[in-house]
Amino acid sequence: NFCSDKKPTAVNWIEGCAKYVVCEAVITEEVVKKVLKTTVPGLVELNMLKNLTGSAIAGSLGGFNNHAANVVSAVFITTVGGGTQLASQSACLNLLGAKGASLKSPGSNARLLATVVAGSMLAGELSLMSAIAA
Repeated sequence: NFCSDKKPTAVNWIEGCAKYVVCEAVITEEVVKKVLKTTVPGLVELNMLKNLTGSAIAGSLGGFNNHAANVVSAVFITTVGGGTQLASQSACLNLLGAKGASLKSPGSNARLLATVVAGSMLAGELSLMSAIAA
């Protein structure tokens, strides 16, 4: 079928189909050693080999990452999956402060949820990459 919803299509990658979010953090070498239990050179090397080179060789669409799709799926299931009126999903959206449409600032809850997804993806990437690099 020609529908490109919820699929990693070229048109969605080029044109976008939802929110665009950038998430970045400065993490000190001390935190990398004490919290992530690895080294900065180890993380950098793993990122080059796994995320950049490995994803390019595999022909990855939608970005070079370790497991972003798992995080997006988890957030989707806990906040939207099955409908936002279900008790569990509604509770998660309430916890995030992103339930329903904002009457004061239309679209702000969607932007907030996109920010939560981006932060969750960064945390997930750091966690798994650190575990592999350790």
